[in-house]
Amino acid sequence: MSENVMSTKAEIKETPSIINSSKKAILALQHLIAMFGATVLVPILTGFDPSIALLAAGLGTLIFHLTTKGKVPVFLGSSFAFIPVILTVKNMYHGDLSYVQGGIIVAGLIYVIASLLIKKIGVQRIEKYLPAQVVGPMIIVIGLNLIPTAYGMASNNLLVAAITLGVALFINFGCKGFIKQLGILIAVTIGYVVALSMGLVDTNIIMNAKIVSLPNFSLPKFSVPAVATIAPVVLAVFMEHIGDITTNGQVVGKNFIEDPGLNRTLLGDGLATICSAFIGGPANTTYGENTGVLAITKNYDPAILRLTAVFAIMLGFVSKIGAVLKSIPVPVMGGISLMLFSMIALIGVKTIKNNNVEFNVKNTIVMLTILILGFGSGLIEKHLGITIGIPITATVKITGLSFAAIVGVILNAVLTLLDRNTVK
Repeated sequence: MSENVMSTKAEIKETPSIINSSKKAILALQHLIAMFGATVLVPILTGFDPSIALLAAGLGTLIFHLTTKGKVPVFLGSSFAFIPVILTVKNMYHGDLSYVQGGIIVAGLIYVIASLLIKKIGVQRIEKYLPAQVVGPMIIVIGLNLIPTAYGMASNNLLVAAITLGVALFINFGCKGFIKQLGILIAVTIGYVVALSMGLVDTNIIMNAKIVSLPNFSLPKFSVPAVATIAPVVLAVFMEHIGDITTNGQVVGKNFIEDPGLNRTLLGDGLATICSAFIGGPANTTYGENTGVLAITKNYDPAILRLTAVFAIMLGFVSKIGAVLKSIPVPVMGGISLMLFSMIALIGVKTIKNNNVEFNVKNTIVMLTILILGFGSGLIEKHLGITIGIPITATVKITGLSFAAIVGVILNAVLTLLDRNTVK
């Protein structure tokens, strides 16, 4: 009798644990879906092995979490910022991507060196140049720059995209509890079923995929021209990193620039990129898609992102599951991405509002400058062919968000100094 009672108590204790683990697995699956498309698109465009990219993204995320004491709920995936220089070096060496790997490793080392310098200088000295009137518009620009990409995906079939987006919005605003946290997964599933009924899903990808396969690992090679072409990209993505980490912190309600510190987040990003390039993958970076998932689900547990990383590593070897994710139609991902990226832009607006930023002349000039340069310069380049930015090399320029952020930080510092001198 007593044994039965003890057994029942043990079962009661285990059940909540099992349920909790199942919830984490499902939430991790949502993050996996959010990051999958962009992570495999970079290797598809550049020639890297998508399986290696998934494996590297998972390993890189775990390295980042280890470096940042497991405090920052981010996922690291393939970086789009490196695509132009990857293609340039690839052409220089007749398709040999091993020299690209060498250049990316050096770029990762620059991140590591920068993290050590920031640790010595002190995060506080850097943080004072990032007030809400600078950070808020930076976050808005990140979201606004991603929305056209999402719309381009959605425009492949606006009906499917609208159904996916509509379901996601209905669950987000009309449901509560765990159902609300599963909004992205449910919306993508319904969108997938609708697309399948319309004949928009390529099931051959799933049928032809092997159950298990070994990724194409490759070792790096180093050359001065390749390093000189790729390494300067770090200057362009440095401010992007700050923007992503700040955005993530604003969503969670914590200051990750201060704790665990910008030096640790940069170190994690750099080590993740080095690891990826060493096994044959592209550079890694923090993903806004997953920050959007955090904003929608309101579940900020970093352990869920680490579980997502484990799933990504498994996908690097289990081709059949990866094929299912690859078969998700573009308009379905476009519909859900419209919501994710809009949430990021909204976070920027909330940052300005919650920090009670005064709309005086100085702050208004700073915010408008960042918004115009960050978003408007992309439209000018697209429609007029004029690139607004800072040239670093013949193939690398600091443009878009990075350029807007640099100008915004400098402009705010100068106007603040002039304002203080005027008061005196």
